[in-house]
Formats: sequence, structure tokens, C-alpha cells
Amino acid sequence: MKKLNALLLSSTCFAVLLAAPAMAQDAQQDTSSASTADTQDSGAIVVTGSRITRPNAAAASPITSVTSEAIRAQAAVNIEEVLNRIPSVAPDSQQNYQDSDGRQRIKLRNLGFERTLILVDGKRLGTMNGLDANMIPTALVSRVDVLTGGASAVYGSDAVAGVVNFILDNNFEGIQANANYNFYAHDNKPGLVSQVAKNYGFAQPAQGLSTDGGRVDLSLTAGKKFFDDRMHVSAYVDYRKANLVPYGARETSGCQLVEGTKDGPLSCSISSYTGYGYVSPQSGPNAGNAYLNNPNGTRTFVPYSSALAANPYDGYSFQRKNERWNAGGFASFKISDAAEVYANAMWFRDKSANVYPARVYSSTAYADGPYQVRCNNPYMSAAQATAICGTAAGTSTFVPIELRYRMTSVPDLEDRYTNEGLRITGGVRGEFAKGWSYDVGGVYARNQMDTSWAGPLYARVNNALNVVNNNGTISCVNDVANGCVPFDPFSANSATNNTALYNYLIAGTYGTSTTTNTLYNGIATIQGDLGTYGIKSPWADEGVAIAFGAEYREDQLKSHADAIWRESVSDDADRYLAQHVWEGNVELQVPIAQHKAFADLLQVNGAYRLSKYSSNPDTFSTWKAEAIWAPVEDITFRASINRAQRAPTVVESFQGSNTSYGRITTAYNDICAPTVVSTSIDPVTGRPVNVYGAPTASREACRATGLADNLYGSATLLCPTDVGCTYRAGGFTVDPETAYTKTFGVVLKPRFLPGLVVSADRFLIDLNQSIGYNDYAYFSQGCQQTADPFFCSMFVRNADGTLSSNPTTNPTTGFIRQGTTNYYKSKSHGWDFQGQYALPLGGNIGRLDFDFAGTLTTLAGAQDASFLAERNCVGYYGGAGCGQFIAKWTHNLRGTYTTPDQFFSMSLNWRHLGPLTRTSNSGEASLGADASTVRKTFYRIDAYDYFDLSLNFRVEKSFSFRIAANNILDKTPPVMPNSYDIGLSRANTISARYDSLGRQIAFSTTVNF
Repeated sequence: MKKLNALLLSSTCFAVLLAAPAMAQDAQQDTSSASTADTQDSGAIVVTGSRITRPNAAAASPITSVTSEAIRAQAAVNIEEVLNRIPSVAPDSQQNYQDSDGRQRIKLRNLGFERTLILVDGKRLGTMNGLDANMIPTALVSRVDVLTGGASAVYGSDAVAGVVNFILDNNFEGIQANANYNFYAHDNKPGLVSQVAKNYGFAQPAQGLSTDGGRVDLSLTAGKKFFDDRMHVSAYVDYRKANLVPYGARETSGCQLVEGTKDGPLSCSISSYTGYGYVSPQSGPNAGNAYLNNPNGTRTFVPYSSALAANPYDGYSFQRKNERWNAGGFASFKISDAAEVYANAMWFRDKSANVYPARVYSSTAYADGPYQVRCNNPYMSAAQATAICGTAAGTSTFVPIELRYRMTSVPDLEDRYTNEGLRITGGVRGEFAKGWSYDVGGVYARNQMDTSWAGPLYARVNNALNVVNNNGTISCVNDVANGCVPFDPFSANSATNNTALYNYLIAGTYGTSTTTNTLYNGIATIQGDLGTYGIKSPWADEGVAIAFGAEYREDQLKSHADAIWRESVSDDADRYLAQHVWEGNVELQVPIAQHKAFADLLQVNGAYRLSKYSSNPDTFSTWKAEAIWAPVEDITFRASINRAQRAPTVVESFQGSNTSYGRITTAYNDICAPTVVSTSIDPVTGRPVNVYGAPTASREACRATGLADNLYGSATLLCPTDVGCTYRAGGFTVDPETAYTKTFGVVLKPRFLPGLVVSADRFLIDLNQSIGYNDYAYFSQGCQQTADPFFCSMFVRNADGTLSSNPTTNPTTGFIRQGTTNYYKSKSHGWDFQGQYALPLGGNIGRLDFDFAGTLTTLAGAQDASFLAERNCVGYYGGAGCGQFIAKWTHNLRGTYTTPDQFFSMSLNWRHLGPLTRTSNSGEASLGADASTVRKTFYRIDAYDYFDLSLNFRVEKSFSFRIAANNILDKTPPVMPNSYDIGLSRANTISARYDSLGRQIAFSTTVNF
């Protein structure tokens, strides 16, 4: 009942800031016409940036908007593609990312998705950990507003980087069908990758023009008004499907390029999982030797070599195949001016997969040890039996063996992801007194993700290996009742087209883990125009406006897994995490002067919010202060400062508070223990003898870890060879992080150039006590290098100084801490530039419209501690500290010509991405660069320019047809080795930033009935 009551609490209202179709920057613009339309149609004014719904509200913070016209010109199939073109949004490409789970989240200012709040019509889309922005149908988007900078005081504590507000056409009347089909038309030309891959005999795509990657987006929308337009009902259904494009379909990804040393020779990643079969005895005279079955088909072994290796990634997904259904509806009924009831629902179901070749895995993938094979296995030749078993050849003795096999001409294995979500909003709004209105409502959002992985079970492989020859018929000894199929690992290509073996090893092995994120959100807002009661400045036409709000949110995460997942992946799958927050806020708009000399508009705004999270003992506050001054209507100055605070998400909170222990499995040595400088063999015992030197850390640093001086360099500090040292994660409270966001800008709207609006805004975002995950190595290395308590206090030693413990008997000491915690600062500084110009050409020629948005980033990075240098990653890529690929300058410029009768329009868009330099060549010590890191090859990505063309034909009022070409020049993406270390892509490029698949052609139509 508590959740139901909370759900019935209020909702947000917003006022329209945009007069320009692609830009919301005019701080003086009169939006009353747009506002009136919204009010008449739906009873609600939709604005981004304030809960006060004053129609002529002015934008004190920079807002970028993308309109439905621009989305249609782009022929976007999903929201992901729309967002990637906005300069303030960090590019992301979940559909071109092999390891994706299919969900799209948004990162503003490169500050992480946890710091960007996503709204639909002013209300939260869902939980921060579980949302998928691609559930929003592109055909129903009226515009997308991006408000960058802190907005916590208005929207909630997690709007640190800003908000993205999707304004939907939820007031549609009639019936409308939209169809969009697009595909890639790319010219494959031999290049660097194909040259290297040729040396390995890897198959490459055919040269010349290829078409692939077809995607379809079909939607149907219907709406109707009743009872003298007091009631409105509309609904939509949307279907999307995308075909697989494998890595092997592009010459730039024919193999994964590897550069072993700086400026060294290039090679391809190779795999021992081949159709020939990999065999390695684990006992006997040839133990550890690696063989392949002879490719000539004889049952003999040849030594394993790269010349016979396979391409491990040729079938990986460059574009992931997926299928999605979206559906929803909107309803409202205006009982009177005092009460309008509204409800909206959105549902989606998305299925996608990451594909990879079917394989018989190495036994090292399991915890059960090597496979076992009989020395009289009927598939082995005498020579093979001798190589594997030695003198036991021909007997029934079992010996350990290592096997790897790539199964060809059978279905690929898939990592399957099914995402399903439901979002319901509802409430009541209206006027309850002169000048006063209210909105009480809430959001229920539930997103469920099923993750299914498969692979041969260890027991089934051993069953298939344990075979005997019965009168010429080879059959399994065990598991016959369940259809065991004999496996022949001792001849080349024995698993090719072997569907019976594939079915036995793979069928029924898909284990599933289910994670469900649920949001209960109730909001109540009361706003008033105090000017109704004469409370206003003597120099202003409008009075003081005020809004009060109260909000409750509960965020839940539940997860569980089936028996197969627990057996083959992890038995630690059950989770129930939850936290809730109570918040209250107040917001003011105070016009001081309007239409006066030297003050066409002078206004100040402010907001304050208190938040109390169940996961934190403290109550914390956020606030904003804004000022707008237009000395004349042609020019407006604006400034704002926001103090935004973000509490940890439910997952971060759990990671911080839940205590878990583990062993450091890598070769780790206590920084205060002696180091091994040499090793020799004792001639008597035959055992290795180590010669030790000084510790890697100074005595001062070790003292800061709590170590007594007399134990410095003692051999007793060495991590035990059998279990290693211990780390502990969690066991503490993660405090909220705090961001101070300042913006200063100017908007020009010269009367002598009607239709021109330009703006420039400086943004400064400084994030303190940044929440993040750091492992034990981060603290260990930091302590060694700085001796500062910030790092060294993470060492919690036993009384004897050691770092190894059994948490069951000693949970309080003997470990290094790691996990989610607060550290020092993250920063993002720069400039936003926007412009719009509507140019009538006169007579019967038509008109030209220009829209421009550009961002100059001057600082993007972090400072891990006050005594460490600040990292600035702008213009750099690669390296441990710069993974966001932030160009100094990016922009979009769209020009559109429209005929006077609007029968035809042509739109050309220019996307510019600034150059990037590898951190190794930055010359910045804070980025790990010095003279030894300078590279001569693969150290720079030149600026990239993409051009997109769209043609629209409005055949008649009810029918329009569009043709679009994105990346019309088919520009090839930059190629770099070791791309996974740079951009988590094995396709030799940064898939999220560049058009990796080439030219895209689209055909779309809209039909109104």
C-alpha cells in the first residue's frame, strides 16, 4: 500500500522554451504560440529546465533541441542514432558493439550514464541501472531537449550532468503509418587489414560494392478526441528489425590487428580453436606439446603453428541482429479546469544476440580439470595413441588431455539478450485557485533483462570422448539414454556439419540469468503565479512565480538464475537490492524588470532541494541560481550556477556497503615486502632459491599503510604462495558526489537580420568526491608512488603486518580495500555554440534554413587526489586515463531548402569530428607520456567529416516520401591495432565515434489516413 500511495503522488509540468525548431537557446524568445498550442491540445505545457510552466519563460541554461524534422531527415531507426549526433552527448553504439546487452543509455559531457537523467515528457524513463532509451519510438518524438549542466535542484539528485527530455506527440489525431528501411552500400577496397590478414590465409570480403545490414522500422499511430475534445486517446505500435553484419563483411575488420610492441610489426589475432582440432597431451613423454590434426585428413599430428590457426573474430557482430516491438498509449480526460486525469503507458520487448563460433572449449574453461580419454579410443591411430599415452597406448587406461575444436557449418553460439520493459505514468492536474495549479502523479517502470549463454557442458564432452568400438560401430559408454553422440577429436574437420554432435553438446545448455529493475516514483507539484495577488517588481509586467514539490522514489534490483546458469556460469546470481529517497524542493522565478530602458528583461531564478536516501545517514541539499539580462531585445546575457549532488545508484550503494572478500590471483607482492631480484636452483635440494632486494615502496609509504618500521622489508610480508594476499570490497557508505556547474552565455537575435539566432555559452562542471570503482591495484600503486593516506589508508594490516586473512575467522584485518568509493575530482569544461537562420529567398523560389550546433571542449578529465596532477584528455585517446575519445571541436551544420509549396525539400548535414592524438604522444606526464612512449605509427586520427543528404517529397498532404544517404561519400573509419584496448572493439576502429560500416541508404514514407 505504501508503494501504491507513493505512486499516486505528483508529476512534473514543463513550459516550452523553444521557438526555433532545432535550437532552444533564445533566452528572450516568446514561446507563447507554441505554449498555447500545447495547452489547447493536451492541457499541459511541456518545458525542459523548470517546473514553473510560465508560457514566456526564458532559458537561463543552454538547451539543445533536435526536432522531428531532423530525425526524419536522418532516417534514424533508433534513438541511439539521434543522440550520437549531439555534440554534448558522448557517442555510444550499442548496436555496433559485440559485447553489448542491447540497452541504450546516455552519457552527457562524457561524465557517465549514471549522471544523466532521462525524461519522457518531463518524467523519469526508468531506473538508472535498468533503462533502455531505445524503447522510445522515433516516429513519435516531437523533439529531444538536452539540458546540460547540473539540474539536480529541479529534477532530482542524479541529474548531475544534465537531463535529456524526450517530448512525444501524445496528442495525435487520426491514423498515421510510418515505414523506414535502410541498408549499407559500402565499397570494399583492399587496405591495411586485408594485407595483413592475407598473410594468414584468412578469408576477406569480396572487393567492390556490397549491400548488407538491412534494417526496418514500421510504426502505426492512431488517435481520437471525444466529448468536445475534453477526452483524448491515442496508441501506437512499432516494429524494428536489424540483420547481422559480421566483422568479416568489411575489409577494415577482416582480422583483429595486433601490434606487439610500439611501432612493431602488425599481425592478426589468431585462435587455436580450428576446424582441424587442437590436441595437447597432459601426461606422458609429450605432456604440454601442442598438436593439430593433419589437415590432409590422415590421423596424424602436426605441430601447432600460426600458419594453421583460425581467425577468432570473423563471425563477430559488427551490427548485431535484433528484433524489437514497442507499443503504448496515451489518454487524458479533462473533467473541469480543476481536474484533468491523464495516463500513459509504454511497453517494449527487444531480442538481440552476440554471435561467435560454436566450439568445444578448452578444459581450462571449467573447474573440473583436464578431459579424460581412453588410450584405446577407436578414433586414435597407433601413432596418435603413442603420442598421447606413451607405453599405455592400446590399453583401457584413461589419460588427461587438452582439446579445442571449432565446429563449422553448424549454427553459431549466441549470447542472447531479451529486454522487456513497461512504463506507466498517471495522475491528475488542474487549477485549484486563481493563479494556482497542481500536478499529482507518478511513474511505475519495470525493466527485465534475460541473459542466456550456452556452451558444451564439461560432462557431455567427457561422455562424448568415452567411446568404444562394438563390431564396427563406435558408441558412447555413458549417457546413452540422453542421446550421447561420439566425438572424434583426432581427425581434421570431424566436427564440420556434425549437427548430431552439436545438438548433444549444445542443445539445452543455454542457462539464463534474469535481472529486474523497478522504479516507484511519486511526484507532487504545486505552482503559483503570485503576480495574481500583486506580488511583483514595480518594473516588471509579470509577477513572482513559485513552485513547491515533493517526491518519493524507490529503486529495486532483483536477480536470479536457473540451474544451468548456476552450473556453467556462476552460482552467485541471487540479488535483492533496494533504496528509496524522499525529496522536497522549491523553485522561484522573479522578473525584476521588463521592457524598460537597458532592461528589456532582467530576471533571477532559483531552486532548492533536500534529499534523504535510505542508503545514507545524512540529508543533503542541492540548489541553483540563475540570472538573465537583456539590455535590449536583440541581445541577452545569462548565467547560472548549480550545486548538484548525486547519491550512488542502488548498484553502487550495494557495491560500497556489501562486504565481500577475495584472493589476489595475479602476481602481486606487498609493496612493503622484499622484492625478488634473482632466482637460483639449490644444487642439493633442486628447489629454487630467491635473492631478495629492497621493497618497491619507501619506508614513509609503508609507514602510512600502518606498518611498523621494524617490519619494513621483512620476508614475513610476502603473500602466501598458496592463497596470495586478500582484498576486501565494500563495508562502508558511499557518500554523494557534488558537482558545481557554472554557465555563462550570450544570445543574439538581431532585428536587422530577421530569422537569425546565435548563442555562445561557457560551461564549467567540477565534480567533487566522484563516485567510482577502484581495485586494489589502484590504491597499491597510488600508495607506492605518493605515500599519501588517501591511497595508503586502504591497507588494513594484521598485527604482524601481513595482508592475508581468512574472513571467516578474521574479517577485520589483513586485506587491501577495493570497490566503489569516493575519490577526488572529475571535470568537464568547454563552450557550446548554436545558431539558426531562416532565410526567405523571395518570390516563388522558397526558403533556406540553417541549424548549427558545436562544442569546443577545453577540459575533460580527472584528478585522483589533491597532490596528483590533473588529467586533461581533450584531443587524446588511449591510455588508462583517457577512454572517452573527446575531440576538442565537434559540430553539426544542417542546411535545408524547401520549395514555396513545400512539395520538395532537400537537406544537407555536415558532421565534423576533430582530430585525436594518442596519449603516448601527448607529452603530458599526467597522461603517462614521456620520451619513451612517443610513437611513430598509429598515434593520430585526423579530423573526420561526414556528409548526409536527405530528399523529401510531399506528394500530397497525406503522403510524403523520403530518400536519405548518411555518410554519402562512404568514408572509411580510421584503422588502429589493439583497438579493444582503446575502444572495447575488435573491429580495428572506435565503432561508437565513427561510421564504421560505411554509406547508409534509407527509404522512408509517412502516410496519414
